[in-house]
Amino acid sequence: MPAAELCDRPVTVEQVWGRPAIAELRDRLATAGTPHEMLTLLEEELMRRLCETAGLGLVRHTSSVLAATNGTVAIGDLRVAAGVSSTHLAQRFKEQIGVTPKRLARTYRFTSTVFAINPAEPIDLGELAGRAGYFDQAHFGHEFRAFTGLTPTRYIEIRRRFLREHPGPT
Repeated sequence: MPAAELCDRPVTVEQVWGRPAIAELRDRLATAGTPHEMLTLLEEELMRRLCETAGLGLVRHTSSVLAATNGTVAIGDLRVAAGVSSTHLAQRFKEQIGVTPKRLARTYRFTSTVFAINPAEPIDLGELAGRAGYFDQAHFGHEFRAFTGLTPTRYIEIRRRFLREHPGPT
């Protein structure tokens, strides 16, 4: 089952692997003598299924570059370096992790930007947006609202109020 079909909804392992596979695994686990043997059997099954996953190497490599660069590397550059089309890369990502590489990059970039905000100090939103690689402050504001439902200014106000109302240890 492609990961995109699992995105934002709960599913059971049976729904993903199928009833026969789960029944067979359950039988194998029932014959295990110790909890350690059960975990070993489960790990072996997970690794077997992982090794059978087409395109995993491409997704693993590309996502590690996205993580290392906090999502600031151009997806086109990653695609060219991998020697695949944009469509192929996006399809592999959706199959493996449920989102496109662009969406993953946006998430990494936004997360690193939010973690860089220190609400106890003055904040220049334009500078923050530029350091994070956003095209301009308007683009940053749009992304911020898309991820949080808040403007950057409102988010900072809420964080500052929280810090005033809940001071940490001194």
